[in-house]
Amino acid sequence: MCALTIGLLLFPSSSLDSLWRLNPEAHAAFQLMGRLSILLMAIVGVACALAAIGLARNARWGRSLGILILIVNFVGDLTNAFVRHDLRTLIGVPIAGAMIFYLTREAKSKESGNVIGDRARRREVPRDRLIVKGRG
Repeated sequence: MCALTIGLLLFPSSSLDSLWRLNPEAHAAFQLMGRLSILLMAIVGVACALAAIGLARNARWGRSLGILILIVNFVGDLTNAFVRHDLRTLIGVPIAGAMIFYLTREAKSKESGNVIGDRARRREVPRDRLIVKGRG
């Protein structure tokens, strides 16, 4: 979506310009910001891509970045609901909350080694207890 938005901002009056009818308020806000809106969308897109890569690799930094992005989204939805009186944005609050809860719980579970789907850890056997074939 970030790439599409950047394309629509870079090439106004294109054949895809009718997509702005889906969210005319965003179009007006982006126009008001000018070229800064392209930079903002690029930053959001890169942050989301990095979080996706980090989460796919089950990296701590990916989980932290994902949680940070969700917190910003959560606060933005609440702000829009109460400042702009746009109650439609409240649908994002429980979704972001549930995802934040899942990611923080996953982090705690990973630390304790109780991750669902995690491969069973092999027990280390002391070298003096190893039985080597071929040696009598």
